[in-house]
Amino acid sequence: MDLTLDAFLAQVSERAGYQVSQEAARAVQNVLEVLGAHLVGDDRTDLARLLPAQCGPLLTVTEPAGEPLTPTGFIEAVAQLSRAELDEARRAVDAVLAALAAITDDALLRRILTQLPPGHAGLFGCTDPM
Repeated sequence: MDLTLDAFLAQVSERAGYQVSQEAARAVQNVLEVLGAHLVGDDRTDLARLLPAQCGPLLTVTEPAGEPLTPTGFIEAVAQLSRAELDEARRAVDAVLAALAAITDDALLRRILTQLPPGHAGLFGCTDPM
């Protein structure tokens, strides 16, 4: 069964404590755009296929980033893109990446984490690198 946009936004809203789906939609858009810039190849397209049809392109249309981001840099990039405070950006990152981890199998999540600098596993809600 394919994941619907409403179901995915509900997961993000629940994790972040958002009251309206527009908050979740903005978080998803901003986090996926930043994440998409830091993933390449099949990992990016495989993850996009797991997402609702409206979300997948957010990962794949972003131009590749020039350099990798630390976990803190990732949160700062989301804050800058969303014009939000760091704590709000962290809330969005934690909620969206944990929701992604919940729909991703361990092998794909492991491949995604190997593309990102050390420390990103915690943003996905993983206690240890995979």
